[in-house]
Amino acid sequence: MTGPLKGIRIVEFAGLGPGPFAGMMLADHGAEVIRIDRPGAALDPRDPLSRNRTSIVLDMKNPEALKVARELCKSADGIIEGYRPGVMERLGLGPDVLLADNPKLVYGRMTGWGQFGPYAQAAGHDINYIALSGVLHTVGRAGEKPVPPVNYVGDFGGGGMMLAFGMASALLHAAKTGEGQVIDCAMTDGSAVLAAMTWGFFGAGRLKDEPGVNMLDTGAHFYDTYTCSDGKFISIGSIEPQFYALLREKTGLDKDPAFDAQMDPSQWGPLKDKLATLFATKTRDEWCAIMEMTDICFAPVLSLAEAPQHPHNVKRETFLTVGGVVQPAPAPRYSATVNDAPRAAPTCGADADALLAGLGYDAAGIAALRDSGAVG
Repeated sequence: MTGPLKGIRIVEFAGLGPGPFAGMMLADHGAEVIRIDRPGAALDPRDPLSRNRTSIVLDMKNPEALKVARELCKSADGIIEGYRPGVMERLGLGPDVLLADNPKLVYGRMTGWGQFGPYAQAAGHDINYIALSGVLHTVGRAGEKPVPPVNYVGDFGGGGMMLAFGMASALLHAAKTGEGQVIDCAMTDGSAVLAAMTWGFFGAGRLKDEPGVNMLDTGAHFYDTYTCSDGKFISIGSIEPQFYALLREKTGLDKDPAFDAQMDPSQWGPLKDKLATLFATKTRDEWCAIMEMTDICFAPVLSLAEAPQHPHNVKRETFLTVGGVVQPAPAPRYSATVNDAPRAAPTCGADADALLAGLGYDAAGIAALRDSGAVG
């Protein structure tokens, strides 16, 4: 792989969701990411989270497999694991062991609640982690229950991407100092950080502690989605006065003095009703013809099937076809290095022989590992 992380080797103990996302991010940007998969596991070539990997299948209940895993970690710059606290220690692959083997190792730990705290050993999912951090409370319409933003905020924004950032930061530190370390990446912590601006507004008294009544949470008429006459949707984000003035001009509302009260929350409800009535008079395409690519701060709300076909996304190659299906392309982009086009996820264990040979095993040794069941 090419990219700014070329030459970095990461060992990923295969898991679900945020751990693989972090591995995808690192692999997309040039790192060699080796997945240790479990016996019986299967990788889907259509899955973006598993792309750009090499794979070896190890039965972690077998002492010989644990020896191979430890050797792989000795050869690595970093590892990623997403087990509950204590699991890696019970396997004999905890930070004390692996950092003693490889003092420069960056040991990335991905959990929902973190390595310590009252909830640390409890099961959970994205919805729970962002509930505890206060984030879920902020997402929803006035007078309604909170709405989970899929699992973007906990698993991927506050989890996988935060771990990828932490890995890159700690790898830079290790390159400068020779000192490895452990990263305790918790989705509760990460999701709280994603809400930093909200916490700032709340602390300054500029935000009410309830959803759907503030400027950016659908409370304001100028920052929301609206239904068009064809049942499709558009998004409006006309916050700044000049953008709001252009919205009024393009919609003919500049002649309605009621819309002068842009920043009066007491008027947001009635003004939203007026906008809803207006936007329901035309199709989404008709509104695009009027407002798209202007300073209104407008965009059509596109479906998953539609987004890859939009001219802006086509021009920027925001989406690519990998493994026979459309996937998001690696992001961000660089001026000096170019990321390779993503490779589809491998077959589980496809790279075992090459990886074992790289660790010094000869053909007889590899055959012995397979005969013992340590390597799938």
